[in-house]
Amino acid sequence: MGTLVLPTFISVDGVMQAPGGPGEDPSDGFRHEGWLVPFADEDFGKMMVESIRSAAGFLLGRRTYDIFAAHWPRVPTEGDPVADALNTLPKWVASTTLTSPTWQNTTVLTEDVPAAVAKLKEQTDGTILIQGSGRLAQTLIEHDLIDEYRLLQFPVILGSGRRLFGNKTTPIALELIDTQTTSTGMLAQTYRPTGRAGTGTFRLDED
Repeated sequence: MGTLVLPTFISVDGVMQAPGGPGEDPSDGFRHEGWLVPFADEDFGKMMVESIRSAAGFLLGRRTYDIFAAHWPRVPTEGDPVADALNTLPKWVASTTLTSPTWQNTTVLTEDVPAAVAKLKEQTDGTILIQGSGRLAQTLIEHDLIDEYRLLQFPVILGSGRRLFGNKTTPIALELIDTQTTSTGMLAQTYRPTGRAGTGTFRLDED
């Protein structure tokens, strides 16, 4: 049984859109592409390598897949554990329009995405990492398919952009597994879902 892990870069106000650079995702007029880059230090790089090394394979949405497939096959794998993992390990991409992927070890999931991912988890041993792929991640969150959240929160407030947890997100209770920080103030928080979020009250009972 595979473990579906969601590592996500988010701002303090929860924005996950286009952290890596111009042209990544300017949809809806987003003007802050590349907001993560000023905070990418050596600590962050080490965390990324450790995360990638934990993967048995990668689950991607179509937009992220196209970005990765245009970049990573051109990066030499020797001495680069990230390039080596992304170029050699299995990759599954959720798409109804991708028919002839050229990036090696790519499988296209064309059927109902939640059902296909549930089946993938049953058939795969080890950690499946969801890289980027915000819309795909939101779909999987809605269907309770995420086994672990790795939220990498950067010390910046953007004010606009797509957020990981939208207004339609099902309330989920989480258990904190691990925390780490970097020299630039990035806070990495690892959580596992424990069920539906509960409620309570601080109101004093009246006689």
